[in-house]
Amino acid sequence: MSTFAGIWPALVTPFTPDDSVNTAMLRRLVDRFASRNMDGLYICGSTGEGLFMSTHERELVTETVLNQAQGRLPVIVHVGAAATVDAVRLAGHADACGAAGISAILPPVSSNPRSIALHFDSIASAAPDLPFLPYVFGGPLDAVALMSDLRHIPNLGGTKYYGPNMYELAQLVELRTTGWTVFAGMDEQCLLAAMFGAHGSIGSTLNVIPGAYQRIFQCYQRGDFSQALDLQKRANRVITVFHDMGFMGALKEAMAYLGLECGRPRRPNPPFPTDKRRELDARLEEVGFVELAAM
Repeated sequence: MSTFAGIWPALVTPFTPDDSVNTAMLRRLVDRFASRNMDGLYICGSTGEGLFMSTHERELVTETVLNQAQGRLPVIVHVGAAATVDAVRLAGHADACGAAGISAILPPVSSNPRSIALHFDSIASAAPDLPFLPYVFGGPLDAVALMSDLRHIPNLGGTKYYGPNMYELAQLVELRTTGWTVFAGMDEQCLLAAMFGAHGSIGSTLNVIPGAYQRIFQCYQRGDFSQALDLQKRANRVITVFHDMGFMGALKEAMAYLGLECGRPRRPNPPFPTDKRRELDARLEEVGFVELAAM
């Protein structure tokens, strides 16, 4: 079973002015991240607005990204859906297209452990040769208990953990010693997650400041914790701006500032207010966004 590590952008899905998937820009984004030596891509997740796309659109994104990647970097496809039949279809499609792994959020309308296990069993079985990494959220959910209950799945390959609880993350890392990948999903916790054993990070702001996260990870690996912390704090100032101004809209506006026009967020994500663009520009300049993006 393949394992993964390093810095993986949770790829934004670009849309055209008429709200169709912009495949030309999608190919450009793949080339950008391949040329910048990212360790992989995670597509159609929360940042990729996969749950707000039709099954056909998600298949188009998967086909386009994997065709453009041409093996230059691995791709994990998020296939989670409310309907198990849709998630199973997407998992089989990702496998057929050459994905390196699949991932899925918990079924949105069920918190019953038995129902979750049945849902994930079906998804994993649809791509039995690929590592399956459930996308779990910290907080009220006991992520460690959940992942322990799923260990019967033959191709369970780890998890993408979105939460600030480093004690819980460390327990997830320790659930298995081989064939296991735990990705941190909170960009603002990239350094701390690495210190607690995470194998890598998957995140939204890696779309715009990927080099900063590469350096955080590299500094941590060589023991330069002071520089790693400084970079993490600088990245967090950008994250704060995005949160303050409406995350997805601000993220896509920031990509446009870099010459990567990715359109509006997909509803129900709200668009970025046009009267706030100057404020966003000023705040990004204040936190050194352009310098971070150039790394």
